[in-house]
Amino acid sequence: MEVSLRFYVDGLGFTMTRRWIPDGDEHYPSDGRIRWCRLELGDAAIMLQEFTPQSRPKGALGTGVSVSFMCEDALALYRDFKSRGVHACSRPSVGNGLWVVPLTDPDGYRVDFSSPTDAPEESELEDG
Repeated sequence: MEVSLRFYVDGLGFTMTRRWIPDGDEHYPSDGRIRWCRLELGDAAIMLQEFTPQSRPKGALGTGVSVSFMCEDALALYRDFKSRGVHACSRPSVGNGLWVVPLTDPDGYRVDFSSPTDAPEESELEDG
């Protein structure tokens, strides 16, 4: 959770608006750590929750999953992410009439920020 929070809050600029720190039960110890949170960036929100040892999937995390956010200016977000030192961000390109800024979060999940554009399909950002 700590690594994911650094990525989403420090790197991407999300703000934590809610969190859950368990008092302790059979699934989560009472260690003062955040186990669930809601993060917001503008009108977008995402919730993160740690797996319990019993609920963790057997395969690699992130396989076959992507989260896509539609936004006003994906290229501005890309530049902001880069200025914050996010290295998990690939060069933006155009697909389906959208600038797409692809990232991979610390657990291997693909996260895209997209915004409409008139740029030709398959264009890539040159200053990337």
